[in-house]
Amino acid sequence: MFYIGVDLGGTGIKVGLVDENGNIVAKDSMPTRAQEGYIAIAEDMATLIGKVLEQSGHTVDECKCIGIGCPGSVDDKNGVVYYSNNINMSDAPIADEVRKHIDLPVFVGNDANCAALGEYFALDDPEATSMVAVTLGTGVGSGIIIDGRIFTGFNGVAGELGHTMLHTDGEDCTCGRKGCWEAYASATALIRDTERAAKQHPDSLVAKMVAENGGKASGRTAFDADRAGDAVGTEVKNNYIRYVAEGIVDIINTLRPHVVLIGGGISKEGDNLLLPIREYADKYVYGAGTVPATDIRIAKLGNDAGIVGAAFLGK
Repeated sequence: MFYIGVDLGGTGIKVGLVDENGNIVAKDSMPTRAQEGYIAIAEDMATLIGKVLEQSGHTVDECKCIGIGCPGSVDDKNGVVYYSNNINMSDAPIADEVRKHIDLPVFVGNDANCAALGEYFALDDPEATSMVAVTLGTGVGSGIIIDGRIFTGFNGVAGELGHTMLHTDGEDCTCGRKGCWEAYASATALIRDTERAAKQHPDSLVAKMVAENGGKASGRTAFDADRAGDAVGTEVKNNYIRYVAEGIVDIINTLRPHVVLIGGGISKEGDNLLLPIREYADKYVYGAGTVPATDIRIAKLGNDAGIVGAAFLGK
């Protein structure tokens, strides 16, 4: 049997056909009609699912269920999107709408939770029954796995670790508060701090790199400048890593998961990001050195995590 995973984003819809072992047999994508509402989006999902099945040579009859990962607050019991700030959906019965097009059970979950579930299956570690996955992207996404299952709280919307407080009255956050972890640890925050540093230090390599890119930094700019020996790039990079590490220490102190995974585009920095975070955690986690330590790793699946996790929502 196969499982169909749908990763719904603000700019694109990705669909994959996933086998029992978590391998993606076929996948495709298309732009999201984000402002046209859930009916149009459900139609596009169904169209894309049909296209992927045709490409793979398999049929709906060979599939067990459809899983949809969606940004925002989700009623995972009833397949309803309470609210998504990136897509025009509010109290949207997306599962029922997709079922109008394809006669399969449909499960819906938060996209970060789906990515966490996908990464959890990829761990293939029977000793790891608890895990937290953190995605460093436009925001800070997160998903909590306890006893092999996504933890969503009583109302389906738990796990928003990016909106825990790092700095009271600090940087503005998209959620309306100031000082959230997301406002410091996201790729968006890193880009903001890199561009600020470029303006403050116009003679630095960071400033030159930003100017050569039309006045815009990327998530790689500070890391690249650091590798080239630029002191300003090193300072921005080190500050960013400390912000990420502070949040991870809080996660460990609160939940004590077997594993914390770091994903998102910034995670491609690999050991340049991972090793100083581990060092920071080894120093500052409560009871460090006296109790078994949480294993901090880089996530494996990259952009495919959401597809795999969504596919396995019903599994």
